[in-house]
Amino acid sequence: MACDAALAARLRARLAPRPGVSERRMFGGVAFLLNGNMCVGVHKDHMVARVGEPTATARLNPPRVRPMDITGRPMKGWLLIDGAGVEDDGELADWVETAVVFVGTLPVK
Repeated sequence: MACDAALAARLRARLAPRPGVSERRMFGGVAFLLNGNMCVGVHKDHMVARVGEPTATARLNPPRVRPMDITGRPMKGWLLIDGAGVEDDGELADWVETAVVFVGTLPVK
């Protein structure tokens, strides 16, 4: 299954104005990096967001929001948000901003 091109385009449009953002093909989808650190992306029809462990735990809301686990081993501090969880532009903006704030605290690569 290819990644959701419409979701990728929405993320691209939201992140394009930010300095330090780049795009890379990853995990069968697309990833957007901030200062060399992965921030958000698209895997199949889900948004991937790197939000840090405390936020990830606080914002779990199965089945719409769950830990990122595409290999059988969940990644701490990363979430998969299903398409219904980001169909509204406000929800998408909130997830992007949450990820940008967290990733902005990481050392530049």
